[in-house]
Amino acid sequence: MSKAVVVYWSGTGNTEAMAKAIEKGLKEGGAEVTLLETAQAKADIIDQYDLFAFGCPAMGNEVLEEEAFEPFFTSIEGKLAGKKVALFGTYDWGDGQWMRDWQKRTADAGATVFEEGFSVQQESSDEEASAAFGKRFAAF
Repeated sequence: MSKAVVVYWSGTGNTEAMAKAIEKGLKEGGAEVTLLETAQAKADIIDQYDLFAFGCPAMGNEVLEEEAFEPFFTSIEGKLAGKKVALFGTYDWGDGQWMRDWQKRTADAGATVFEEGFSVQQESSDEEASAAFGKRFAAF
């Protein structure tokens, strides 16, 4: 059984809803799952899990949230080599450049990035699609 962690930051609750649905899908896929808000996560999680799902909405000019999530992600970025990572989040404007930039950054850190990242329009967390994403990630 794989051990998975879902770490997310959510301002309006949409990314949180995605995180909870991904957690459900991971469990349906047979993984043992821990769900953490960014404030609860520490850099040592890298040594404790097999699968890492990180969630953050697009902020400002299509960037990761800068006060909590960006510092957390920066703290683990250098330890992602060889790790299986899924990225997810919501957006309200733009064309998803934040997700493409985040995928590249994660791959450049040496992680094996699952699919192409999973993003949905801000007003819809699309719980069914999020759970399916989590279930597929469990088998990754």
